[in-house]
Amino acid sequence: MNRLETYFEDVQEGDAAPEWSLAEPLERQHFVRYAGASGDFNPLHYDDGFATRVGFPSVIAQGMFTAGVLSHYVSDWLGLDHVRKYTVQFTSPLFPEKKITFKGTVTRKYKEGDENLVDCDLEVVTNDGETVLKGSCTAALPSRG
Repeated sequence: MNRLETYFEDVQEGDAAPEWSLAEPLERQHFVRYAGASGDFNPLHYDDGFATRVGFPSVIAQGMFTAGVLSHYVSDWLGLDHVRKYTVQFTSPLFPEKKITFKGTVTRKYKEGDENLVDCDLEVVTNDGETVLKGSCTAALPSRG
């Protein structure tokens, strides 16, 4: 997703953010690269034999990998400097070969002190409709005037 200029006056409760999907399905190499960057070398994320022995059909993405890509979506939509709160809840494992789509919805719009705040629900969904992560955020949006 490209960075948007989102202003307080332009959003209403119930508005959906533009959806953003990764162009290609996830591959094991994404998980391995994230392991190297994060230091999360749990074999569940790169070793199919280990993953199947503990009950999964294959390796799974690190939860924070998914949360990190979602945070990119949020910062492009609302602006990194504007985010005041960001939370996630992992709901299902994310497997290789899945395509994922990021979604956001404004759930509350309000003023607090001198800030123009919006609360938003967030979701990461696979190409087969499974929600793998739910989240929320609060952002202080700039005013047009």
